[in-house]
Amino acid sequence: MKELKQRSACPVSTSLDIFGDKWTFLILRDMVFAGKSTYGEFLLSAEKIATNVLADRLAVLESQGILTKTVAADKKSKFTYRLTGKGVDTVPIIVELVLWGSRHCPTDIATDLLAELRTDKGTAVEKYQKLAREKSLI
Repeated sequence: MKELKQRSACPVSTSLDIFGDKWTFLILRDMVFAGKSTYGEFLLSAEKIATNVLADRLAVLESQGILTKTVAADKKSKFTYRLTGKGVDTVPIIVELVLWGSRHCPTDIATDLLAELRTDKGTAVEKYQKLAREKSLI
């Protein structure tokens, strides 16, 4: 299990100790919005995460109880990652990052997803949290 070194007890600092790099939220984004759950699927993301970085970030997320790792049903050498309740709690943060980025930066986002998030953010957050919870039970 990967140990996390906290810089201080400040809640912002503690959160950044876990989520303070770009890759972590991109992995969570892929799990929430693209339904990705395997190492190979994460490697196919447009941002081209390096294999060692992906392995490290997945280990941190697992050690912090944000996701679980289980042996895949179809192949013993493959693992499946699922969000825990703690991980599902990141959905509102991811939604806010999507909305902020789409407002202030040139982005490439599915127009239907953006419209859904802008029209009724609360309902969209509940929907994606529900979907993530259902996937975690599979």
